[in-house]
Amino acid sequence: MPRRPLPPKPRALVLAVALSALPAAMAVAQDTGVVCPLGAFTCPRQKNDFSLCKKNDLLDFYVPGLPTTGDPSLSPSDVLADHVESPDSDVYHLFGDVRLQRLDQLLRADRIDYTQSTTDYLAQGNVRYQDRSQLFSADSMRGTTEPEHGTAENVRFQMLSSRGNGTAKEATVIDQDHGYYLQGSFSTCDPDDRVWEIRSKKMTADQTTGIGRGHDVTFRVKGVPVFWLPYMRFPINNERQSGFLYPEFGNNSHAGFFFGLPYYFNLAPNYDATLTPRFYSKRGTMLGGEFRYLLGTSNGILQFDYLPRDKVTDQDRGFLHFQDSTYIAPGWAFIANINRVSDKDYFQDFGNSLTTAATSLLGSSAYLTGSGSWWNGGLGVDSYQISNPAIPDTAAPYKRLPRLYFNAEHPFGPLGGPEWGVNAEAVRFESSFRPGGERADLYPYLAWPLQGPAWFLRPELGYRYTVYNLQEPVQAGGPTTPSRGMPIFDVDAGLIFERDNVNLFGNSYTQTLEPRIYYLYVPYRNQDDLPRFDTAPLTFDFWQLFTTNSFSGADRQENANNLSLALTTRLLDDNGVEKLSASIGQIRYFDPQQVTLVPGQKITDYTGSNYVGNLQLSLSDNWRFTASQQWNPNTDETDVSTIGFQRRIGPDGVLNLNYRYRRGLLEQVDVSSELPISEKWKLVGRYDYSLRDKKVIDTFLGVEWDSCCTAARVLMRHYVRDYQGDENNAIFFELEFKGLGEYGEKTESFLQHSIMGYQ
Repeated sequence: MPRRPLPPKPRALVLAVALSALPAAMAVAQDTGVVCPLGAFTCPRQKNDFSLCKKNDLLDFYVPGLPTTGDPSLSPSDVLADHVESPDSDVYHLFGDVRLQRLDQLLRADRIDYTQSTTDYLAQGNVRYQDRSQLFSADSMRGTTEPEHGTAENVRFQMLSSRGNGTAKEATVIDQDHGYYLQGSFSTCDPDDRVWEIRSKKMTADQTTGIGRGHDVTFRVKGVPVFWLPYMRFPINNERQSGFLYPEFGNNSHAGFFFGLPYYFNLAPNYDATLTPRFYSKRGTMLGGEFRYLLGTSNGILQFDYLPRDKVTDQDRGFLHFQDSTYIAPGWAFIANINRVSDKDYFQDFGNSLTTAATSLLGSSAYLTGSGSWWNGGLGVDSYQISNPAIPDTAAPYKRLPRLYFNAEHPFGPLGGPEWGVNAEAVRFESSFRPGGERADLYPYLAWPLQGPAWFLRPELGYRYTVYNLQEPVQAGGPTTPSRGMPIFDVDAGLIFERDNVNLFGNSYTQTLEPRIYYLYVPYRNQDDLPRFDTAPLTFDFWQLFTTNSFSGADRQENANNLSLALTTRLLDDNGVEKLSASIGQIRYFDPQQVTLVPGQKITDYTGSNYVGNLQLSLSDNWRFTASQQWNPNTDETDVSTIGFQRRIGPDGVLNLNYRYRRGLLEQVDVSSELPISEKWKLVGRYDYSLRDKKVIDTFLGVEWDSCCTAARVLMRHYVRDYQGDENNAIFFELEFKGLGEYGEKTESFLQHSIMGYQ
């Protein structure tokens, strides 16, 4: 018999829609990661990777291509059946492959009986339902569509929008927004290999509030109960809900065993808070908190930890972090970043032993900033706090209370051409240990940028004037209002040559040749009577060849009669991707460099600077080689040498080999790797050895095990934990139940920092 359509009641699919609350009630929000593409050398680890899972049996009745747009409540329903019987105009019996569809909602069964006057229905035999987010099957479903009520027996479900599956012995739909379930379970594991699952004896779901409630809830691993809760309240949609978060626990050699239980407060759609009481066996009870807000013109976060009367130090301990960004008007904003600790030992005692234990300096700032198409400026304050017990408080940088800056650059005409600019700064420096003062630094300049398709030329002439108002003179009997002024002239010019069809290793490239010349002239001014508030020598590298000063800050301005010569060549593939970049350059000095950081230091009287060379090579998507060298022709010695090699191993493995040398300071070799052993097993490790000190700086070895729905990581580490050279050994363990959460020490950020390219 041909399949015959039957116009049903418009709400015939209500029960199937309402039953979708069951998977939502059992599911936990899950993240999806992005696979690291070949050629990318810094990649986040993919979270909740379910690629090792089997195809779920329920997917066998998945029907692709169902409509996904439109309002189901306003759309008609289509009904098809192999055979239809109607003893009267009120009762319908549908047999065979019965199919009821409204947009993406599809209900199928071997038989459906429907009474129009009472809206009673009974679906029996191979009952299957599908929508855009999930599939479920049941032995039978019965109920009414008006009022909406129904019960399904022996339900199995599979999420489509995220990994997750489960069962329920009985699911009762009270109405479209409320459901009641008996003996439900949920897991992200394969149905035939449930490493872990959550079981609930009774569960209710309220779609209007987005809240689910479970009674007699058990978390099981390999069928063994791990923990039990008499009651659990949880969200059943993407809306945030107040409640307890996953507990945190671990061990710290300075604070002892600790346990924390965070509670989340969903205060409003645009702000929330989390309070975390923690107990430390050696120190006492600490209260931690976090408050986040997102207002119409402002967003920020406030974090704090507070421990009253530490049992070891008998002092109050704590940490504060506040960050805010507030829009005031077009181009104007207020930006703040405040960080404070109660004492210098705080991070050593309570910090994460993988990362924050080595924090040495906390900076805080608050600024009112403004900007336009050709200018920017700001007014604010900067403060610093030493947070390492090995560093004296006297080493803290000067506070800037306040600091005002303004920068501008604009052409004289509307179509470009010559331009004027200015860089200006006024600062008041304060310190509890050294005399402070005030400084104003002004640099107006004129420039004329010229360029064509294969060349550029930019001459610039400016005058730098700096004046001080000091609490005490730098030198006995010296001025308290010293000043310094000098003209600065520089010319930057370069050419770009290209050659097509350069064949290397079987590939064709475009090669560039880019000579560059930079001349700088600054007359000498004696600066011995100027203080050193925020100035230090800059680390010499390739880009220092083209700057007007070899010092940071404004307290020192080098004298110069220099000519920088540099040459760069590149190889570009057909897509314009740079496969090779090689550069070399040197500064030629025509006058001695007489300005020194400290009066009496030796004057540099060389005819030329170090030769600086950089090389980056990545002719393949799987490997990269980098090198940077500085050779001093005046001493015939290498001052700086860094060599790095990275090899990608498959889609998620990497090997890094690095050598670092700086004459008189360090010489280290560093090997790190993420090495896949099999589909499920992976080794991670690093060996950082100081050739100069003949000791290991940091070394660790770990193993990662991954499966369909669980992952585990064990990490053994030996490292230097402070500036005195004290060493420490540690073991970190992390267990992840995918889609549910992680327990133990979080190792991801540490491994990403330690192994370049770690996923």
